[in-house]
Amino acid sequence: MDLATLETPVPVVDLDIVEANLKRMQAYCDAHGIALRPHIKTHKIPRLALHQVELGARGITCQKLGEAEVMAAAGLDDILISYPLLGAGKAERLAALSRRVRMRVSVDNPVAVATAAEAARQGAEIGLLVEFDSGNGRTGVTSIDGVVELARRIRETPGLRYDGLMNYPVSPRTGEILRELLPRLKAEGLEPAIISGGGTPNAFRTHEMAPVTELRVGTYIYNDRMQVAAGHAGWEDCAFALHVTVISRPEPHRAIIDAGSKTFAADIMPAGPQEGHGYFPDYPGARLEKMSEEHGMVDLSGCDRKPEIGQRLRVIPNHVCPVSNLHDRIAVTRGGAFQEFWDVAARGRSQ
Repeated sequence: MDLATLETPVPVVDLDIVEANLKRMQAYCDAHGIALRPHIKTHKIPRLALHQVELGARGITCQKLGEAEVMAAAGLDDILISYPLLGAGKAERLAALSRRVRMRVSVDNPVAVATAAEAARQGAEIGLLVEFDSGNGRTGVTSIDGVVELARRIRETPGLRYDGLMNYPVSPRTGEILRELLPRLKAEGLEPAIISGGGTPNAFRTHEMAPVTELRVGTYIYNDRMQVAAGHAGWEDCAFALHVTVISRPEPHRAIIDAGSKTFAADIMPAGPQEGHGYFPDYPGARLEKMSEEHGMVDLSGCDRKPEIGQRLRVIPNHVCPVSNLHDRIAVTRGGAFQEFWDVAARGRSQ
């Protein structure tokens, strides 16, 4: 089967670029004495996760239990769930995982600690990382005293192991907080064995910003338009593209492609919706200005030459992680030639 004959829309991943991206990040971590724990939420494919470990990653990061269950079934071990888990159902599933593989979970509140403790009672010892907020306004303890108190609680809870700290995204503020927090923890006998930081955009500056011992990054495997805008990658480092077809040219300045919101995620660029929902490498002046479910409306007014009906186009998504999650499988290439389809085994695993 030839790549040009694949029915569109289809996500296509260049494995040569993937390999270069993986090796580049592993080399950075090795050079700075940081353990790499890649986040599989971007690709959700066990064989890619296994390859990341083969290249030197310590283990993997998952955001949800469903992802971890898929990865564990494929033979992955040493899994961190970087997300608070709450309730009896989550405790039961976490317990089942802990009996099979080494598990860590991040927490930022006593209820999440209690859920992990219940899982440990049913399964095996579970390591916990206390997540602290450095200004992202998402999950994470927001005070130094709160971090110390939660770490104490973990240490005193049977079946749990206090392993250290977690933060996202790593920033200069992370370093400021740690300079105040680490002496407090050391005085309590709670010096962290792990300081886990995350975020692809500034990944190669991690060692400058904070004393992180472990790096959680996901998007780096594929890269996307946001990573290019952030300066982390160039267009040549983007491994994932959606191949689409022009199905209509109602007006000279407008094309309709066979892909809409069920193919692309709705993420917009930092500058706003005027930048559109993807980048066309062969038509950089084109703008995917709006979408319905199965239609993409492309403004061609910025293009000197314009694609015709029936022409296939490549589109690099703004944010690849949710786009990857929309598709059951990807087409993979090596040397520019189609190889096979790979199932996105953990797609839709949001519980």
